[in-house]
Amino acid sequence: MSQGFTLWFTGLSGAGKTTLTEAIVPELRARGVKIEVLDGDEVRTNLSKGLGFSKEDRDTNIRRIGYVARLLSRNGVGVIAAAISPYREIRDEVRASVEAEGVKFVEVFVKASLDTLVARDVKGLYKKAIAGEIKQFTGVSDPYEEPLNPEVLVSSDNETVAQSAATIIAKLEALGLVIPLAARAGGA
Repeated sequence: MSQGFTLWFTGLSGAGKTTLTEAIVPELRARGVKIEVLDGDEVRTNLSKGLGFSKEDRDTNIRRIGYVARLLSRNGVGVIAAAISPYREIRDEVRASVEAEGVKFVEVFVKASLDTLVARDVKGLYKKAIAGEIKQFTGVSDPYEEPLNPEVLVSSDNETVAQSAATIIAKLEALGLVIPLAARAGGA
């Protein structure tokens, strides 16, 4: 398919944004979708080096990710952006800029409880943030504004990666952004 789109994963650190991205990319490529991934950590290293974690710097980082996503998706590429993107206003701004190009923006909220995130955190960052050792940590000492109406909500607390990935793929199919497997095979 030559229709681009932006699939925007948002959620706290450790919720499963990157894991889900890694699960669906091969599926999308197998269906003929040209796909590019803009991972928040990689963008911070390569495109947003030098930015801190103030609200202004976080917004700048998300705007940069959104800008690249908009350019790629308007040129027929499926883009997966996987970034915490804690502030609703800037996510909505990015959505508006992508949709202004006539491109579909699909917000995926990867939700997980703080208890689950602490249990998953092999680096112990959440425990340090809760103890006050790390400042400006999203979801602990810095806000995370949950999406109000995401196109997709997955709960990594009680869904397997396969279940969440299937939900996301099904939404892309329903929106006409991905050809269903049955249709590709010449079936129904």
